Amino acid sequence: MNELTSVQNFSESVASGDLRAALRAIGREFHSRRWSLGTSSNYSVVTGRNPLELLITASGKDKSALTDDDFVAVDSAGQLLPSHDVNGRKSSAETLLHCVIAQSRPDVGAILHTHSLWGTTLSREALKPQQTEGVIRIEGYEMLKGLEGITTHDTAVDIPVFRNSQDMVELSAQIKEALFTPDDSQPETLPPHGFLLSGHGLYTWGQTLAEARRHIEIFEFLFEVTAHQKLFERVAEAQ
Repeated sequence: MNELTSVQNFSESVASGDLRAALRAIGREFHSRRWSLGTSSNYSVVTGRNPLELLITASGKDKSALTDDDFVAVDSAGQLLPSHDVNGRKSSAETLLHCVIAQSRPDVGAILHTHSLWGTTLSREALKPQQTEGVIRIEGYEMLKGLEGITTHDTAVDIPVFRNSQDMVELSAQIKEALFTPDDSQPETLPPHGFLLSGHGLYTWGQTLAEARRHIEIFEFLFEVTAHQKLFERVAEAQ
């Protein structure tokens, strides 16, 4: 199945309300575009708010071949709901990051995470050895208008970068404090559309699954063009 077919299947699944089919189509598309290779990445949709519930890809699944059984439902703490605690399935170790994003942004309806070549490369470059947080600034590109709420290319987006950690409790608390705690001293700051984990990959979200997918596509283009621009500049400096 090619990339175009996956996109068509995604649109049809969204229109019919079949979330599992839509997420399966995203997995096939992202795998074909080399954004979700192997068992990397995880995708979730918010299925309830009071209390918070998410449908998320189960741990260790090949995203190019997801089935209806490769998803689990979790609560706000990332714990499996009783109806999904079967057949040895478990949620990703990174489920807590999805929960923090969904809890902190009531407008979020879906969260997607990818492991692309360019996002991973830029995220490593963004942090010096002693740093735990950094930022990648991208500005002046027309494609920025693909991010929700941005209406002109004449703008700059700062993508936060956090040092990766296997301690998801500590990492999720760090991200919540840095991104989702109100800062009255900077009221004009654009809300983040996503963040990178160093040497790991991108997390982004949207009010709908379609918006979150679009944000992945926009960010991945911007990462690739930014990385190429840096390479061109280094070649020019060396000449």
